[in-house]
Formats: sequence, structure tokens, C-alpha cells
Amino acid sequence: MTLVAGVDSSTQSCKIVIRDLESGTVVRTGRAAHPEGTEVDPERWWQALLAAVDDAGGLADVAALAVGGQQHGMVVLDAEGRVIRPALLWNDTRSAPAAAALIAEVGAHQFAKRTGSVPVASFTLTKLRWLADTEPQNAARVAAVALPHDWLTWRLRGFGPQNPVLAELVTDRSDASGTSYFNPVTNGYDRELLAIALRRDPTTHSAENAGVLLPTVLDPAESRTVIVGSPAFSEGLVVGAGAGDNAAAALGLDAREGDAVVSIGTSGTVFAVTDTPAHDESGTVAGFADAAGGFLPLVATLNAARILDSTAALLGVDHAEFARLALEAAPGADGLVLVPYFEGERTPNLPTATATLGGMTLASTTRPNLARAAIEGLLCGLADGLEAIRAQGVDARRVLLIGGAAQNPAVGAIAAQVFAVPVVVPQPAEYVAAGAAAQAAWALTGARPNWPVAMASEPAGDHRPVIREQYAALAKARY
Repeated sequence: MTLVAGVDSSTQSCKIVIRDLESGTVVRTGRAAHPEGTEVDPERWWQALLAAVDDAGGLADVAALAVGGQQHGMVVLDAEGRVIRPALLWNDTRSAPAAAALIAEVGAHQFAKRTGSVPVASFTLTKLRWLADTEPQNAARVAAVALPHDWLTWRLRGFGPQNPVLAELVTDRSDASGTSYFNPVTNGYDRELLAIALRRDPTTHSAENAGVLLPTVLDPAESRTVIVGSPAFSEGLVVGAGAGDNAAAALGLDAREGDAVVSIGTSGTVFAVTDTPAHDESGTVAGFADAAGGFLPLVATLNAARILDSTAALLGVDHAEFARLALEAAPGADGLVLVPYFEGERTPNLPTATATLGGMTLASTTRPNLARAAIEGLLCGLADGLEAIRAQGVDARRVLLIGGAAQNPAVGAIAAQVFAVPVVVPQPAEYVAAGAAAQAAWALTGARPNWPVAMASEPAGDHRPVIREQYAALAKARY
């Protein structure tokens, strides 16, 4: 049996999944926690990776490995390969003013044209501008910029302060496309934008590298090896390019052209696998690349599973009873509508908004209708995201519904009424790590594996346009 391993170095933890190369069967797994906070010393990720490998029983029998990771995080290195300051994570919003300033300087249209996306505080470029403005001494020391999965791949291959070969940093298109200084169509870095962010003279540096080394972008089947072996990672181990978390999840789900993934976690994401690049200067759709040579346009929402948590708590029920109540109500909840912008909203961009409950009558204001209105509101926000992706010329013929809330039976059933295309609910799994393992298999054999993905349910299609119509009417009237 030949084994391959995939790592998911997420915001909260590091997970590793070891799979059989031929069948994709999970053989064993490991896990370790990451520290809390939006600013983290990358060394903590490295220690968590070593702990997760140990928890999984080691890698002595593994032929190849790849790392999937949280996107956008800023890891800055000096010329000796040392981390200059703790990494700013995707959810660190201190760079929001820097994002606004960069858009004012470059223009939303130019960003969309050159990188596929308009930067927000999450993106690496904005964090580099924050560094240049707030910590200029640190910014002046920057010799290389990496993303979390790039840095971990570099370390496990035997590089770091003890072997500081910065030129050995590698990445892939999917993660690079979340930086705001990479063009996913030409597959090249936009070094002028990098120089602008770091306030280095673009006329001097743009033709070279803005004075900063960036990771080499590998194709999906390309690989490197462990150069300096260690107890955890043996010399010669094949190491894939790695990927950003959403792109790795798409690989783990075996999503193909025409598939849209709707993920319901603390926040919500909608992304589609396509051969069509996105260039949305409104900033709604991020024009990312995928990990298979195509594109992964993505929309994010702030409000997702917590909508259900909050409403269930208000009703005083657990999630099983919440689902029963929601399914007791009719589609459209007798006109009761929840626009669930509890924490403001990113899509649409309404950071100071609050939630609105409308259509309240003596007949509609019931416990079952409120439960259903919460689920319908959650799904309508995600359906709006899918429509924004479609407006970029993307064809979505199926929705893969994942995330913790997707396992609620009412969510799947109501999703089949909200979305106008078939909905399927895959079995719960570590899809980012699974996708990284698929990439490791691809790097080892030169061919993308065709591992089966088990489905938990396939709700019968029952499209009810009234749900989105009355949601749109209230959202338009209120916001």
C-alpha cells in the first residue's frame, strides 16, 4: 500500500490525513491546536505540524505530502530566513485603512484587471502596506514574503534560519491569487503592486522583484523534495505545491467545472470551479485561482452558522428540535423574512448593518416560521453570492453543501428550495486535508486521483422562487 498525506494548517488547528494512494481510503489522522488570536508567531504553526504528524503515527511509510493552509496570512522573512515579526492572519482587520488607501492609489478597476480581485483587509498586500506605514524598520528588513502554507512547506523541506535558502520557497496559484499581487490569468506576480504596498520605488524595483523574493509558483503536478531530513520528514520525501484552504477543499470534494461549493461555518463562503477568470471591480467576487489549473471565484459572507445558533437559543431549543420546527413551516414561512446581518455584512458590503425581521403578522409570527425564516435568510445570502459569481460568466450546475450547519436536515432540505440547481450534501470530512492529500498523490504520480466522495444526502429538487423574492424585497427596502 502506497500512502500519501495532506495537511490542513487552518486558523484554529493543524490536521493531517493519511490516505491510500489507490483508493483514497483514510488510513490514519492527526491533529494539534493552534494558538488563538489574529497575530501568530509562525513557529507555533511549525510546532503544531510536528505534533500533528506525531499524533498521526509519523510519516515513515508515506511517499508524498502536501500542505493546505489558511490564505492571506503575511509571513515576512529577513535575508537570514528569520521571521521578522508575528504573522498577521486573514482575520486581522488592522489593515482595513491600508486597503482603502491602496484602492484609492491604484483603482478598483486596475486591481480587478491585474489581480482578479479588489483588496480587502484580509489580503496580504494590505498587510504589507500596514507594515510599511506602522513598522517601517521591519518593512525595510523584508527580504521575502510567504504565505502560511509556503512557509511550512519550506520548513518541512529542511529550510529555515539554520538553512536560509529563500530561493527554495514555493507556492501554488490558488494561494498566490489571494495576495493581491499575483495575476491568476498570466500566472505572474505583479511586482509593481508589491513595491507600491511596501513604499519601495516601483521604477527601480518593479522590473526585478521590488527588492523582495517571492515563492516560485508550481503547477498542480509539480513537486519538490525534502532536502534536509529530520525525524518527522525524511530526506527525499516528495512534497507537492500545496494550496489555499478553499482550493484544497475543492480538490478534496473532487469538484469539477460546473460545481459550486457552499460552505456554512462561522462565516459563509461560496466558490465555483470554472475555466472562466473573474474580474469584479465591485469587490463582491474575489477572482482566485484553483489548485487544478483553473479558477475559483469566491464570495464570502460574515453571517452563517451563528444565525442558526442565535435563533435556536432564542427559541430555547437544540439544533435537532430547531430543524423539526423549521420543516414544520411552509416554504416562505408565511411571509416571515429574516435578513440576518447580525454582525454587519461583507457581501453586500454593509459593515454597520444589523439584522431585520419583517413580514410579521399574527399568523406568521410563530416558532416554526421563525426557525424556517432563519434558515431561509442564511441560504438566501449565500444564494446571492452564487448569483454574483454567475454574473461573472460562471456556469454553476450543482451545489455541494458543506460545513457543520450543512448536516442539519432542515438546511439541506430548504437549500433544495432556495437554489435553482441540484443540491448534494457530502459526508462530513476534513476536505482541506483530503485535497492536500490528493495534490500529494498528483505530485507523486503525475495524474489527479479520482477518489470517491461519499454523500450524506441528496435532497429532492423543490425550487421555490418565493423564498428569494420576498427576501430580496425586504433587503432592498431596508438596505
